[in-house]
Amino acid sequence: MRSQPFTVADYLLTRLLQLNVTDVFQIPGDYVKHFTQALENFDGINTIGAINELDATYAADAYARTRGLAAVSLQYGVSTFSALNAVAGAYVERSPIVVISACPGADMRNQTNMYGMIFHHSTGNLDADQNVFKNVTVAAETLSTSVGAAEKIDALLIAALTHRRPVYIACYKEVWGEACPRPSPTPLKAARLTSEKLALENAVELAWSQITAAKKPLIFAGVEVLRFGLSKLLQKIIDASGMLYTTSTLGKTVVDEVGEQFIGTYADQASISSVITTVEQADCIISLGTILTDDYLWLMENKYPQMIQSSIGQMRVGYFQYENVFMQDFMEALLKRFQKSKSYPLKVHASAKPVYPEPWISNSDVRWKDKPEVITYNRFFQHTMKFLQDQKMLDDIVMVYGVSSAMYVASNAIGMKQGSYISSAAWQCIGFETGAASGAQLGSGKRALTIAGDGGFMMVCQSLSTLARNNLNSVIFVMSNGVYAIEQVYVDITAFQAGPQHKFDRFDILPKWDYMALAQAFGAKGFKVETVEELKRVLPLIKRIKSQPVLVEVCIPEKDLPQQMARLGNETLPV
Repeated sequence: MRSQPFTVADYLLTRLLQLNVTDVFQIPGDYVKHFTQALENFDGINTIGAINELDATYAADAYARTRGLAAVSLQYGVSTFSALNAVAGAYVERSPIVVISACPGADMRNQTNMYGMIFHHSTGNLDADQNVFKNVTVAAETLSTSVGAAEKIDALLIAALTHRRPVYIACYKEVWGEACPRPSPTPLKAARLTSEKLALENAVELAWSQITAAKKPLIFAGVEVLRFGLSKLLQKIIDASGMLYTTSTLGKTVVDEVGEQFIGTYADQASISSVITTVEQADCIISLGTILTDDYLWLMENKYPQMIQSSIGQMRVGYFQYENVFMQDFMEALLKRFQKSKSYPLKVHASAKPVYPEPWISNSDVRWKDKPEVITYNRFFQHTMKFLQDQKMLDDIVMVYGVSSAMYVASNAIGMKQGSYISSAAWQCIGFETGAASGAQLGSGKRALTIAGDGGFMMVCQSLSTLARNNLNSVIFVMSNGVYAIEQVYVDITAFQAGPQHKFDRFDILPKWDYMALAQAFGAKGFKVETVEELKRVLPLIKRIKSQPVLVEVCIPEKDLPQQMARLGNETLPV
């Protein structure tokens, strides 16, 4: 019996497996059938059938954040365009996804030229997919032949690994099934970008002058340190310098949150008060791997001259910019300075960290002070985080957040493990967390816990079915208040005030859902908690569930306004 030929699809799958991608998220389609059929029969890689494109690509994003690389297979046009939002988020937040597709083949193109017709899923411009994805990837290719396919696939994968961002690869529909030579058994590696020697020396010298002159220096760590595998190097810098350090919201858990030097996560006014004070008093901020967004506008307006910013996109010391100075080289040179200097490590200590039940109690909406049974955002975290700590579960979970009030409240948590907090803090996508749960769990091998706003959950609730289909026991907590609370905070925060005259905008009011019926329909275990005692009773039950997703409706008051969000929202009010 004649053996099946080794194909272009097999080549890509072999390369992915070499890079520890053992799951590929998929939406089927006729153009991409040669790839999906190869995937189904490929040993070592599981096909994770998703419900829709956002579900598949949010999952691939979270998988890449925990595993280092991910892949999603999509149909041309209608499918790829639906996934565009999720790929854009991965691009902004540096999550390397291989976006795989296929398009009308050579025969179809001849027919288009002959008859002037448009094939299904096409805009009429057969290059439209690639043209669109060039904006949210570091490399995009459409292969018209198997000749040279291996080299082009390798170049795309190296680009994804080097820049930690998505790449797009499509083939004419027949090309995925065409014969291709086998790859080398050696896995591909990221290209090592080397700094220009003199520019690096100048940047380090000026940075060192600023650091040694400072009385209250502070390290501000961001997610690029984790993405580029530099967490151990960062920890060495922290230890050798003795400096206090914080992280951005996106960079939360870039290293283990342990020791006296960690002051807590800096999320502007959503931060713990002692963190805000420490950042405001710092006279030199060493920013490593941070993606700075308008969440940090105060920092940039007030601390720009005192910042040393080393990231993938920028190297500057105060107002001085440097070209071709890369973060790893800068960090390694800085570490050597600290290790050689007799002045370090500094003997400084962080302000006393909040002691349970802080920071949750002081940030809870005061209107419920005399109603201890009412669940608020902060009471939810107060009791849930305590349960996770008491049960020693923090080592075995990964928490996932889209942009929501819960994401900012959760940024106050301390004591989490490296890589255990995933969020859409820069792209700020509502709904990311529910779709990302499957990828976070499959990629990390840890149980995914997501805390979603009800508006965000409604956007991608079908992802619950993907979890059930794959027997994943991820937990989706839905903060059920019936409104887009985070949107209302920024539209008109006065709507949260008591009294019938203060109303939410109609566009921020959500339909009422029967979450327990929905859980049953999708194959999940459902719980509804309306009081603090019910929450405390349900958490141990959730812990025991092993092979089924869990949906928990957490009923909170419509106008509960955590103080973290109140402070952020009041920043936007006109002076």
